[in-house]
Amino acid sequence: MPRYLIERELPGAGKLSVDELNGIAKKSNEVLAGMAGRAHWVESYVTDDAITCVYIADSPEAVREHASCGGFPVTSIREVGHVIDPLTGE
Repeated sequence: MPRYLIERELPGAGKLSVDELNGIAKKSNEVLAGMAGRAHWVESYVTDDAITCVYIADSPEAVREHASCGGFPVTSIREVGHVIDPLTGE
């Protein structure tokens, strides 16, 4: 399955409490549990005004379905072509 970067513009995201972030994660997991393995959440990065997520999914449509069912914003979805890290250059 392809890997995707999902940008979720969310003003004030960096000020969300631990309880609020836990609630978002719980809702995401609940929605994913009902998607029969068509999407998997890898991790998310919270910045001042956005949450950027890494997902493995069947398609961008599966990512959008997850967002719609969970009530999550989607600003952009980008398919990852390659992953590089410091070891790539050695």
